[in-house]
Amino acid sequence: MPFFQFLRENARWLAGGFLLTFFSAFGQTYFISLSAGNIRQEYALSHGEFGLLYMLATLASALTLPYLGQIVDRYSPRAVTLFIVPMLALACVSMALSRSIAVLVVTVYLLRLFGQGMMTQNAMTAIGRWYASQRGRAVSVVSLGVDAGSATIPFFFVTIAGLVGWRNGWLVAAAALTVLAMPLVASLFAQERRPRASDPLPRGGAVRDWTRAEVLRDPFFYLLLLGIMAPAFIGTSIFFHQVYLVELRGWSLEVFAASFTFMAVSTVTFALICGHLIDKFSATALLPVFLLPMALACLVLGMLEAQWSIFVFMGLLGVSSGFSNTLMGALWPEVYGTRFLGAVRAMTVAVMVFASAMGPGLTGYLIDLGVSFPLQVLVMGFYCIAASGLMLLVSRRLASRALQTAERSATPAA
Repeated sequence: MPFFQFLRENARWLAGGFLLTFFSAFGQTYFISLSAGNIRQEYALSHGEFGLLYMLATLASALTLPYLGQIVDRYSPRAVTLFIVPMLALACVSMALSRSIAVLVVTVYLLRLFGQGMMTQNAMTAIGRWYASQRGRAVSVVSLGVDAGSATIPFFFVTIAGLVGWRNGWLVAAAALTVLAMPLVASLFAQERRPRASDPLPRGGAVRDWTRAEVLRDPFFYLLLLGIMAPAFIGTSIFFHQVYLVELRGWSLEVFAASFTFMAVSTVTFALICGHLIDKFSATALLPVFLLPMALACLVLGMLEAQWSIFVFMGLLGVSSGFSNTLMGALWPEVYGTRFLGAVRAMTVAVMVFASAMGPGLTGYLIDLGVSFPLQVLVMGFYCIAASGLMLLVSRRLASRALQTAERSATPAA
């Protein structure tokens, strides 16, 4: 099916998923970090102290997500939306009104749980369940909401915060969630997508549905986690300390901010390319390559000090981000089926949230100890290279296992 025909025929479900990932921005690190300077100043926190606070709150959200995330297997995407969007809006209000460290910790916990966690969990689980052979392109379109949010929402927030103050900026965010996000997504998801006769047959036939307990006993699951944790850890660490990095290199903050648009274009482009490649080959086939651009990006950022290197770094990071965002939406239903997809995805998202929590806390602590941040970034790059080698082995073993499963399913019972 031509791409634009696919978009036209599936507009309502793709738009609903896109909006969920778009408005997840209010719980993403890059958005929260826009207020990091104000928070550290008003609460008298160092880089390491705020990083530790952020880490603890995010870890708590990661521990909660495997339990809360299962609601997407029990309730419709619309019903889940009507619960999680108001909770995210409440967290934004709490950020605006908070005056104590305790309330700040709870606020960050709620932002991370319902923003980064449940908004993307609801969107990707619904899309993963509604699509099979066209899952790659569907996930690629929905994942673009994350990139659209990162490219636009920080600009509007900085502008609004400059006019009315950073706390009132969070109140505007809460209003946007309540007035725009909730009614739009609820109306788009009012009707769930059903399989159509025109849908192509999925590659490789049906996949066995694994329960969460079975997934936890699968050794390949843990090997996969070693790869998928890297983008969350690395991206969060770098963007959380973006102001410190700019000061360290002597770069222009305006130029660094402009490079985000460059990254967004790169991410969007390669997210769509990845969707096409997944539908043509498979998600597991792409596992060995999705971390390689991120490895090169880390090496560039760690070794080069010229200001133009920002754009090289952002471009390469966008390639890996585009691949990663799409790949993670298509991989789990391809490997473990769709019946218990919400429970499986909740575990994987929790791991990524855990990684994003460890990033700012660990790197901030090392910065306070005097460990060079560029050196830390170089180590991240070498990790990506090693993880890519591991993913090559895992990809081959998963392909072999899928083939054996298909052959057993095709063999008639005696």
